[in-house]
Amino acid sequence: VTAGMLFFCSLAVFAFAKLRFKGRDPLMVIVLLTLTIPNQLGVVALYIVMVRLGWQGQLISVMVPALVSAFGVFYMRQFITDSVPDELVESARVDGASTFRVYWNLVLPIIRPALGVLGLLTAVGTWNEFQWALITLGSGDHPTIGVALSRLASGSYVKYRIVIAGSLLATLPLIILLFVAGKQIVKGIMEGALKT
Repeated sequence: VTAGMLFFCSLAVFAFAKLRFKGRDPLMVIVLLTLTIPNQLGVVALYIVMVRLGWQGQLISVMVPALVSAFGVFYMRQFITDSVPDELVESARVDGASTFRVYWNLVLPIIRPALGVLGLLTAVGTWNEFQWALITLGSGDHPTIGVALSRLASGSYVKYRIVIAGSLLATLPLIILLFVAGKQIVKGIMEGALKT
């Protein structure tokens, strides 16, 4: 989910920020307006789509809806607008680079700090996802961490030692991720602060 989010959001943002096409600004406004709609309002419609696709009870039903978000597009657009000058994109085009090559070889290396921050936020949000995973997976055999922890804590007799051990194991990957990607994340936050 994190890799998909970073790829699709950065690709969409490159199109919104650096490509000229008809309806670009109204489409960006529509994307931003979706930030004002609570996720809970779309749960029923999304569940119907997952049932019709035959994905109910499968992990793919949790992963696909999270591959792109309006917040990711908005956050990355703010960064790419300030970090990548239009002249740099135009000079790459004059040199014969295709649009995807400009995105892949020129824009992605420049926006790495923002990708690090968005990647961490996405990884934490996806790892902690509970509501949609509980709805779409139900009592399936492949629960997410949040659903599995809620199952441990439910019942007439709760073994708190097991719940606490499960909570510790659920937080360890996030702590490791913070140590591994911490420097990139701090760099991204500092670059965003210095640009304003």
